[in-house]
Amino acid sequence: MRIGELSTRTGVPSRMLRYYEEQGLITPTRLANGYRDYDEYLVDRVGKIRGLIDAGIPTRIVTDILPCLGQPQTIVVENAEPGLVELLETERDRMTEKIDFLTHNRDALTSYLGALEDAGVERPETRAG
Repeated sequence: MRIGELSTRTGVPSRMLRYYEEQGLITPTRLANGYRDYDEYLVDRVGKIRGLIDAGIPTRIVTDILPCLGQPQTIVVENAEPGLVELLETERDRMTEKIDFLTHNRDALTSYLGALEDAGVERPETRAG
């Protein structure tokens, strides 16, 4: 697929996808005409990259973390940056707080929807496209 389609499917701007490529986070193949061709698996990979970056993980560390997001494997760490453990623990704890907050809000919405249903409030009809 071309970069525009990958951008549309992932919600990540083309410019950012080129940056990911520069950082070695994604690697498209090159067609005979020189155009980049992005494989299907990159849709999922870009989503994972975006999630890590949105969580505050620098791209230089995302490269090391990406293999951990796939199938279970032995992870070998060499030359870890000073402060890496503290950074990752802080980001993990921040993610846990966000998950807890979202879970609480989801449960509150579910309770409220149940109360609306108990009160006989009907859902609006949905129109088929």
